[in-house]
This record gives sequence, C-alpha cells and structure tokens, in this order.
Amino acid sequence: MIDVRKYLEHTLLKPDLTDRDINALIEQAKVSQFVGVCVPPFWVKKVKRELQKEDIQVVTVVGFPLGYQMTETKVFETQQAIKNGADEIDVVWSLSAYKSRMNWPKIELAKLSSVCHEEGKILKVIIETALLSDEEKVEACKLCSDAGVDYVKTSTGFSTSGAQLEDIRLMRENLPSNVGIKASGGIKTLDQVLDFIQAGADRIGTSSSVDILKEMAERVEK
Repeated sequence: MIDVRKYLEHTLLKPDLTDRDINALIEQAKVSQFVGVCVPPFWVKKVKRELQKEDIQVVTVVGFPLGYQMTETKVFETQQAIKNGADEIDVVWSLSAYKSRMNWPKIELAKLSSVCHEEGKILKVIIETALLSDEEKVEACKLCSDAGVDYVKTSTGFSTSGAQLEDIRLMRENLPSNVGIKASGGIKTLDQVLDFIQAGADRIGTSSSVDILKEMAERVEK
C-alpha cells in the first residue's frame, strides 16, 4: 500500500477553531509527518514557528471561501502569508468574474503566480467544482494552466459538495503534467484517499487525516 502521508494536507479551517485545536494539529503533524498542514492565515506564523524543523509544508488560504475579494486584496493577503511563513497558498479564484465571462480571473491568477514564484512558493487555485459544469471545469483548468499556477484544487469544503472522482479524472485529462491536482472537501476514509490518488490527485486536503492514517495502520497489520 502506498504511504498516503505523502499526499495528505492535514486541514483545519473550521470557523470556530481555537488555539487548542491548532496545538493539536501541530503535534499530530509532528507525529504523522504529513506532507503539509492547511491553516487559516491568522495562525500561519505560529504554525511555521512550531514546524520549522520539520519537512512539512505550511499551507494557508487566500480569498477564502468565496473569492470575492479584489485582486489587490488577494495579492496583499498572499504577500503577508508568505511573510508570516506560508510555503503554499490556496487561493479561491474569482468565480463571480468567471461566470460573468470576464478575462479578469486569468489576469488575477497570473499576478498571484508571479507573487508566489518570486518567493519560491507554490500557488494552488480553488475552482469550486460543485458550482461548475463539466465544460466550465475544463475551461477553468486551461485558464489556470495558462496563468502559471502549480495546482488546481477542487473545493473549499464550504460549498454544496466537495471533491468528486469524476472531476479529478476530468481535470487530469485537461491539465498538463506539470500542474498538480488537489482533491478536497468531504474526504474522510482511506478508500476515498486511494481512489482519488488513483484518479489523478497529487494532494489530498482533509481534516480526517489522523483517522485515515489509523485506518491505514490497521489495514497493514491485517
């Protein structure tokens, strides 16, 4: 069985999280050695400080969860997050502008790609697949790829549904090999993780990472 820790971004983005939750996430990450942890911008500095000796990526969100913010605001959020220690940025694209058939989302993502890449950081774009048709998903993948992003991500986890296997397959068919895919939203079991990886996901965002690893350990023992 593959080591799913290399795919898991242990995520904590619930609105009522506390410092105790963040401390627990940090300790879980140290023990389990996930590929990354995804936390709100407010907690990036603390998490980076606590994990600076670990080979664990600190991921945070920008324009979250609706993507309505002005590009200038997203740029500032991104710069501040990087200054605080973020290694990777998960930005919600401007779905409203895209649905309005504007060219602005591509311009915005190109700017954010430049900001991240100048600092050697990774940009992932959340396209919120639940709110897109298949045709729009394909178009979104091309737009993101043309803008120079590193990953396309399915979901915020705050919309009508999360990651779907058919969406991962569709995205993989329409993204170049140098653009990764992050599946997120509603992923809670080991079988789901394995299915998403087989479908083409390079990262898995989930708040159930600890339970998934327990399930993996139990299965290996059998």
